[in-house]
Amino acid sequence: MSFQQGLSGLNASAKQLDAIGNNVANSSTVGFKQSQAQFADLYAASLAGSGSVQVGTGVKLAAISQQFTQGNITSTNNAMDTAISGQGFYQ
Repeated sequence: MSFQQGLSGLNASAKQLDAIGNNVANSSTVGFKQSQAQFADLYAASLAGSGSVQVGTGVKLAAISQQFTQGNITSTNNAMDTAISGQGFYQ
């Protein structure tokens, strides 16, 4: 059981490093929004159905969420460059 716990942690950490690497690679891309890995606990239940559940049997990647916080608005000399200040999206 402990091998599976460690392996689940390594797999989840590898996916987090993928998200971090993507953030670093795109850090100078205009309009890029960073991603963040979110984790969840794994639970083990008895096959006999006795209702007992063990917490802490591993970890899994629950989601990779994108951060939509306001970035810096930079002035340019191009009249065609636009930006949204505050909440909203281009449609």
